[in-house]
Amino acid sequence: MTTVAWILLGAAALLAVLDWLAVAQGHRRLEYVCKPGATLALALVAATLDPAYSDTRTLFVLALLASLAGDVFLMLPGDRFVAGLGSFFVAQLLYTAGFVLHGGSLADEAIGATIVAALVVPLCLRFVGALRRAGRDDLVAPVLAYMGAIGAMAASAIATGNAFAIVGALLFVASDSLIAETRFVKERPWGQVAVMVTYHFAQAGLVLSLLS
Repeated sequence: MTTVAWILLGAAALLAVLDWLAVAQGHRRLEYVCKPGATLALALVAATLDPAYSDTRTLFVLALLASLAGDVFLMLPGDRFVAGLGSFFVAQLLYTAGFVLHGGSLADEAIGATIVAALVVPLCLRFVGALRRAGRDDLVAPVLAYMGAIGAMAASAIATGNAFAIVGALLFVASDSLIAETRFVKERPWGQVAVMVTYHFAQAGLVLSLLS
């Protein structure tokens, strides 16, 4: 880690904590600053640290910028869910490409895919069932496509054997599953804060995976 990267990581952590507080207290103006600010700071961390592979770093920076767009779409008033989902779909593809560049063997990928399928398939069934009961068949295909993309990202992260990558990827799955749970299945009083806490730790883990 470079000195600049450490400073930026500290700024990202501060912005993330402030965002959690803003979400918990319903402070929209503070959230509008801190939510995208934390993701942008993590993108700058990725851009300034000393990575194991510079090509993976480039893809991760692009993934974080796509995530930043998704943050804004999901944060603003109005229903921009599909636009946000599309932005994060692109981010997952970029993360996957970054992991595959210097990932594990086909056997490692198969192990990762098996683990992720055991987690993601039941979630897909749960969320698709909730969407159909609510008459939101229009969202079934986008949600399934996104679950496939984040599943591929998590499988490729597991295949690398990189602890930061694995934890970050699984937390990303958890965060996005919480979004779907609270949006499609049932509102949870703690749901939005849990989404942001797991999301920020997920992105931080993926960024730190660039170091090894």
